[in-house]
Amino acid sequence: MAKKDKAAQQEKKNEANENEEPNFSDEEGFVDRISDQDLLGDILAERPKETDGVESIIVVDKGPRVEPEKLNKFKSVINSFFSEPGQIVSAYYPVGEDGKTKGYFFLEYASPTIAQNAVSIYNNAPLDKNYTFAVNPFTDFKKYEEIPAWEPPTPEPYKPLPNLQYWLLDPDAFDQYIVRNDMNLVQVWHNTLPQPQVICEKEGWTETYVQWSPLGTYLVTFHKLGVILWGGPEWERIMRFHHPGAQFVDFSPCEQYMVTYSPQTENVNKKLIIFDIRSGAEMRSFSLEMPAIWPIFRWSKDDKYFARITRNLLSIYETPSFGLLDKKSINVSDIKDFSWSPTDNILAYWVAESKDGPARVVLMEVPSRKELRTNNVFNVADCKIHWQKSGDYLCVKVDRYSKIKKEKNDIKYSKMYYNLEIFHMREKLIPVDSIEIKEQIHAFAWEPVGSKFAIVHGEPKNVTVSFYNVKTKQDPVCLKKFEKRTCSHLFWSPHGQFIVLAQLLADSGALEFVDTNDFASMNTTEHFNASEVEWDPTGRYIFSGVPQWKSKIDTGYWIWSFQGKILKRYNTTSFVQFAWRPRPPTLLSPEQLKDIKKNLKKYTSEFEQKDRTRMTKASKELIEARCKLMDEFKKSITKRMQRWKDKKKRRLELRNHVDTDDLEGADAGSVEEESIEFLIKVEEIPVE
Repeated sequence: MAKKDKAAQQEKKNEANENEEPNFSDEEGFVDRISDQDLLGDILAERPKETDGVESIIVVDKGPRVEPEKLNKFKSVINSFFSEPGQIVSAYYPVGEDGKTKGYFFLEYASPTIAQNAVSIYNNAPLDKNYTFAVNPFTDFKKYEEIPAWEPPTPEPYKPLPNLQYWLLDPDAFDQYIVRNDMNLVQVWHNTLPQPQVICEKEGWTETYVQWSPLGTYLVTFHKLGVILWGGPEWERIMRFHHPGAQFVDFSPCEQYMVTYSPQTENVNKKLIIFDIRSGAEMRSFSLEMPAIWPIFRWSKDDKYFARITRNLLSIYETPSFGLLDKKSINVSDIKDFSWSPTDNILAYWVAESKDGPARVVLMEVPSRKELRTNNVFNVADCKIHWQKSGDYLCVKVDRYSKIKKEKNDIKYSKMYYNLEIFHMREKLIPVDSIEIKEQIHAFAWEPVGSKFAIVHGEPKNVTVSFYNVKTKQDPVCLKKFEKRTCSHLFWSPHGQFIVLAQLLADSGALEFVDTNDFASMNTTEHFNASEVEWDPTGRYIFSGVPQWKSKIDTGYWIWSFQGKILKRYNTTSFVQFAWRPRPPTLLSPEQLKDIKKNLKKYTSEFEQKDRTRMTKASKELIEARCKLMDEFKKSITKRMQRWKDKKKRRLELRNHVDTDDLEGADAGSVEEESIEFLIKVEEIPVE
């Protein structure tokens, strides 16, 4: 019964609610948490905007101010000029107090699409030589109004660069060199005495090889996305350059710019990129239309100019604009090669023979493009340009052939002969000396400091090394000939006087060290299979090496003194690359250098004392290490002898109390000693 009563009461209540009028007002304190955007977002998106109708309007600025009597004509010109994208619905030309237009006006097109096309077509379009229009959409007003107020950027804390020339402060002027093995383990060594020291070692530092910059400031490593420069005492990353697939790097002489080359990049216009080293900015990129010899660009001595050859064109560019000098290349038919003077902005190039004339060697001054000297040569097969380091002389080695005329229009070519054309760059009108060599010339090298040069000539198995001296207003003089030598390459010391005659061919490696002051052969030796020879920057040491890619046996590198005495042998099957760290030019004047050479005996005793101290210290350390090992050995023997004595009772028990120690050849209280002698070194000293 109770349930029936409750149901009846609820039914009466529902009937009463149905008879009442509905109340849609919110209760007191009600907060609606649903916004209109949530309920009617799609409808609100279609509501009219303030900018509706203005997308079809463009604003044209930087036009002329037109007087009232010329306004109608101006309007017809504008309608004709701007009507190409589509129909102009209306136009408005604001007028100033003087009755002239204000230089800008508004045009409305039939649709926003036409207006956008008009902006792209007419922005920066010239009306005539005096007026160039600036065209923008009318909606840009709203966009620029909403630009936030400018706030000055927060300055980043200053991070000083490491000392990139720290290695030059070494009081003993010890050089550094880098060694890389086939596992891309890169080591930087300090060539100290008596033993070089590893100062940095990284595995996987590079993906291909490493390279020093020309002044030794940076070390370059190669990676998939580009190259990285390293430097400083801790070998920090100085700058990263993005050039995917870069395989070659070349620096300008003053290390202001760097050229990278990526032969496999998809962007043909980005095969060559020139970067500013300090900022890391890309200055200009180039395509490569034809095969070329690296380096493709060659720089002047002061980084102001660089040049390249492209199909009978000599293109000279200037920095920092990186545009063509005088905005045009030099048309030189049949140009083959060129080279900059190491000290002056003078460019030497040679042109092959043609039907119109002989081969020519031309000296051209930059930027004036004035031809300082032209030398014609005949019957030319090839030329090689060799500058002396100080820029005083230029040698052009000319490979020539002789002609023997048999009959009319029938010419037979005989064997080759060679000319050395010596240009005296510091003399008036640049006179030229010519030296004729009947035998084949295999190598040529100027003395870096001085006026001597050396050539290797003759039959390959029995060559002659000749030394010449060049003097002002005199013909070159042959100073010395070394006959019947095994030599293919010449390596002068960076400071002159000393030279290495090397045979860098398969199954060879002969080395001869010569002092050219008196042409005395200081030593004749061999590093079998050696294919690389390089002097250190100070001229005190020289490296010879057999990299893994050259030979599978006897790989490694050796370091010699300038007199040909072997100092270190590093024989390793993983050796791949060796490179001395270059040094910048000395800051001493020629007078100071001359004074040092004159008074060298004053410093000799000081240097010898340093060497003795260093060697004594090394000997002392070696003796102390040996004594320590001997003490440890004696302690170990004493300990084991005591253990042997302690176990004597147990040995007697195991051997039925028979003492067999004497039968084993040892006394319990003594140690048998044995002396061994072996040969350490054989040295032959000639007695004068």
